[in-house]
Amino acid sequence: MIAMTDDGSSIDPTKPSIARVYDYLLGGKDNYAVDRQIGDVFKRDLPGSVAIAFANRAALIRAVGEIATTTDVRQFIDLGSGLPTADNVHQVAQRHAPESRVVYVDTDPQVLVHGRALLEENDRTRVIAADVRTPEAIRNHPDTRELIDFDRPVAVIFSAILHHVNDEEDPAGIVRYWLDQVPSGSYFFVSHFRSGDNAETAEAERVLQKTFGRGRWRTGAEIESLLEGLEILAPGIVPASLWRPEVSDTPFNGGGERELTVWERLIAAGLARKP
Repeated sequence: MIAMTDDGSSIDPTKPSIARVYDYLLGGKDNYAVDRQIGDVFKRDLPGSVAIAFANRAALIRAVGEIATTTDVRQFIDLGSGLPTADNVHQVAQRHAPESRVVYVDTDPQVLVHGRALLEENDRTRVIAADVRTPEAIRNHPDTRELIDFDRPVAVIFSAILHHVNDEEDPAGIVRYWLDQVPSGSYFFVSHFRSGDNAETAEAERVLQKTFGRGRWRTGAEIESLLEGLEILAPGIVPASLWRPEVSDTPFNGGGERELTVWERLIAAGLARKP
């Protein structure tokens, strides 16, 4: 059965969703059997790969907290936001700066239903239906125009979304569009699958391409090139687990930093600032 959302879009439980597979890997309940089937490929055939989802989420939480506590930026646009989980962008930002405003963007109808239900009592947050590949539609959406003042710095979030944009769809052009829209002092957070030139990378990429017809692992240099025109802040584009980790995020063995797993090395993260 195909369920209809309140805005007329449909939720098809027979087709896997990137957002719902990710939700399943994070331990969520907003997924269907078809999503769990894909998620189980990672759990069963690529043991340890679930660490990618958790490392990415933890880095995003740290980055939003960093922006909210160390800068004057109080506006966030979360592109390809996915299903709501614990410590969503608005929760982290508003915990530190209650006046923070957040626009979530996704194409998945279930994301929109759950997001709007979660946020219906939060007048500083919106969830809109739009595709990251059509940035002008996002920029000109009434909810974006209502909530975001583009004369003031904005934090633009590309958390685990640009690796779902194929080369011919010009991911660098998407970033460049937002770079042109926001003023100096704006921030860009990016996390992205990073090619490890190993069997694990190749198999994970094959599963995504077969399932969704998209999914592009990129090298560290390629990820950096997506941020051309921005000042990439320390420590640079690094494995997400190593992006400004808190002590509790990085267990120690014998007084030294633990060795990352091959999977943790396959998700990179970085924060950049528009000069």
